[in-house]
Amino acid sequence: MSGVITYHCPNCGGPLKFDPKKQNYACEFCLSEFTEEEAKDPKPEVKEGGHGEPLLYACPSCGAEVVTDETTAATFCYYCHNPVILTKRLSGEYHPDYVIPFAIEKDRAVEIFNSWMKKKRFIPSAFYSEDQINKISGVYFPYLLYSCRAEGNLLARADRLRIWVSGNYRYTETQTYEIKREGSMPVKFVPRNALKKASRELTEGVLPYETDRMKPFSMGYLSGFVAERRDMEEEDFSEEVKAEIRSFAESSLKNSITSYDSVRVQDQSVRLEDETWEYALLPVWTLTYHDQAKNEMYYFTINGQTGKVCGKLPVDKGKLLLLFAEIFFPVFLVLLIVGYLI
Repeated sequence: MSGVITYHCPNCGGPLKFDPKKQNYACEFCLSEFTEEEAKDPKPEVKEGGHGEPLLYACPSCGAEVVTDETTAATFCYYCHNPVILTKRLSGEYHPDYVIPFAIEKDRAVEIFNSWMKKKRFIPSAFYSEDQINKISGVYFPYLLYSCRAEGNLLARADRLRIWVSGNYRYTETQTYEIKREGSMPVKFVPRNALKKASRELTEGVLPYETDRMKPFSMGYLSGFVAERRDMEEEDFSEEVKAEIRSFAESSLKNSITSYDSVRVQDQSVRLEDETWEYALLPVWTLTYHDQAKNEMYYFTINGQTGKVCGKLPVDKGKLLLLFAEIFFPVFLVLLIVGYLI
């Protein structure tokens, strides 16, 4: 069986939730506020034989995995908004190393959503109805973060031309140089979405995060939010990430060669050293919409730290037809009248 931890208010015993705006833990009953240390219960309530570890739930509707530290069973799946049930604990190799706490609270996320939607004319009303907006969810998505030190070397030949005209003749002087470049580039926290079910567009569209503000993982930051457990490994991204870093390092070395008319790379190499992978939960406000007719999922997301917006939105064909009619029907009438007069 798996256990559930509840953070209780030291004053009244009510449940505590992390407040992104105040960066503290708040009690909704007595309105008291506490730091992380103050919120930690030396004897947390653990039910059903747990050991104070994050818990994993599985949505019975769509199969998405959700983790939270709340005791309530009324949590919902951010994909389909259905209730989820407990399956097993999140621990061991799945225990995160870092977390970036939410810095944007729900009311602000709704304001950003409403402001953004004002610029979108052809979205179905159901996507931004009051009931739909109420389903906006704060979700911690799992990311694997790659760090290393890139050591690069480059050998090239570069030409510098001097062209002049004397009398009836045009002269070209070519000076060829041997160029050597080498450098060391620290690479820190290259992120990759580590959840198979999550849309890559959704999870990478809200990047980047300010990773210098990451904190060591603490269960308390999940209080009041939903979190996803990773189900992908380093091997799923290793070749792709390393190729990306090598390409960037090679381009950086070549671009450091300036003031020449042409450059020919003779040899180059990039070694990746001190490689590490770490696991972090990063905050996203997300709103999903399932188009029943197309059986397709659409979404709107906000980076829960920086406020960056990303979305894949449905289109209301009826609204498009109305716009078409507004533009082209008057023109059609004019053509009919002109044709009649002629």
